[in-house]
Amino acid sequence: MNRQVRMLCRRRQNEETKMPKLKTKKAMKKRYRITKTGKVLGKKSFTRHMLTDRSPKKKRQNRRSLGVEPMHVTAIKRCMPYDQ
Repeated sequence: MNRQVRMLCRRRQNEETKMPKLKTKKAMKKRYRITKTGKVLGKKSFTRHMLTDRSPKKKRQNRRSLGVEPMHVTAIKRCMPYDQ
């Protein structure tokens, strides 16, 4: 019995010393993705509705992913800690 109590206490101490897990911001994960090289890519805007008014060239160009501005990259990567 005494051995079991010591094992439980030791296990509890190990759990308390671990760092807490970081949570991924789900909204950021849905909007952006991080490539293997570390670039952040997002979707282009104006691709949802009223596409009849747009030229085929503009619709074709909107299919591609867009690189995010460098000033936003660090904030986006901080919101997705395990995707880097």
